[in-house]
Amino acid sequence: MTKIAVVIYSTYGHIISLANSVVKGIESTGATADLFQVPETLSEDVLAMIHAAPKDESIKVLSSPDVLTGYDGIMFGFPTRFGNVPAQISAFFDSAGGLWASGGLYQKPCGLFTSTGTGGGNEMTIRNSLSFLAHQGMIYVPLGCATSFAELTDLSEVHGGSPWGAAGIAGADGSRQFSELELKIGYIQGTDFAKVAAKLSAAIPDATPAAAAAAATTTTAAEKSDAVETETATPASKTAAATPPASSEKSGCCTIM
Repeated sequence: MTKIAVVIYSTYGHIISLANSVVKGIESTGATADLFQVPETLSEDVLAMIHAAPKDESIKVLSSPDVLTGYDGIMFGFPTRFGNVPAQISAFFDSAGGLWASGGLYQKPCGLFTSTGTGGGNEMTIRNSLSFLAHQGMIYVPLGCATSFAELTDLSEVHGGSPWGAAGIAGADGSRQFSELELKIGYIQGTDFAKVAAKLSAAIPDATPAAAAAAATTTTAAEKSDAVETETATPASKTAAATPPASSEKSGCCTIM
């Protein structure tokens, strides 16, 4: 059975409502979906100052990115911050260096969904997230238009969805709740993503062991090469290497003629 992790950060709860629709879409295909939230980086005082909603304790906190290696696909959902991901998501991305080194997320499909206050930055935020996916070797799966054309082109109401991914518009003060249309687009994205993840999981074997072995082999080969060069160096070459240039003006590639 295909397993999908849905990882979110939400300040006022809007992303949670969209994530719930995404999860329903995933589960409609027979796949399983686990909803996580990344750790909060703001203090309680700051959260109170910005009138943030209380954290939903029913959503598990993803304390380590290593958990994601056990899933066939990953979807991230987060609000925009001036066209970029919020600091909480950025901190989580930064903590995944170990997975980058081991190839733990290599060839795993990834989808993205967002929210914004006044309609600016949804697509840009998703685009700015792609660098993380690229460095991890993940496969970006956009929503596209094939199964959501009618919803994405519906101009009867304001909505935030696009071919990049589902999205919502919360209003400048955050008082607007996502519409049924926006939630439906999230459902469609979850459905489509789960189907793609299932196909990729069946077609691509787990690449993590191979990537980790390749990284270890490269490191070992480099260490052996350094050791051989050290052992085979002649006394004269060792002396020359240890002797500093007579003049800084005549050293290296910066010789002054």
